[in-house]
Amino acid sequence: MDMSLNEMAEWNAHMQTPVVYNHHDPYEVNSSTIHNIDLNPIGSSAQAVANAERVLILTPLRDAGPYLQKYFELLYKLSYPHHLIDLAFLVGDSKDDTESLLVSELNRIQEQGDKVAFRSASIIKKDFGADVNMNVEDRHSFAAQGPRRKAIGRARNYLLYSALKPDHSWVYWRDVDIVDSPETILQDFMAHDRDILVPSMWNATVVP
Repeated sequence: MDMSLNEMAEWNAHMQTPVVYNHHDPYEVNSSTIHNIDLNPIGSSAQAVANAERVLILTPLRDAGPYLQKYFELLYKLSYPHHLIDLAFLVGDSKDDTESLLVSELNRIQEQGDKVAFRSASIIKKDFGADVNMNVEDRHSFAAQGPRRKAIGRARNYLLYSALKPDHSWVYWRDVDIVDSPETILQDFMAHDRDILVPSMWNATVVP
């Protein structure tokens, strides 16, 4: 007997659903290979310090040697509790001594005794085949913006998914060439209690 799909659905609706019992012994799960991650307790709030919310600071680096000393000088002055801050850097397509200087600066600030060290620091290395011989003028030309922005986006993606952990409440992207910022910048951002916040930046040598 031929039946349409609707007729077949109506026919099956009146049939008893069979119950199949599993009489096997319960399986023993090897718990050492299974990780249960509960993100429900993790949140972000304007009371980040009181709630001990962890922050991940991310900085991509390329030929950044001349800027690292100032970068870490400002980073070390951050008033947010350092034991709640993780640092992560992506070093790629550099032709200078960025990596060795980065390691030196990290060792220096982590060993200073007047403040608690940052919770952790990670260095991720990944080259994307960028033209390292391009001068500043060519790098900022209109023709170079498409490939350049694509490379920057890839670098940021690699850095984010390599460093982000389930217990991070906040991610702070910080450029290496910033020359000044308030010590309370993290708390200032958190006070707005927004998912995404973009600060205003300007060149101090140019009057706004």
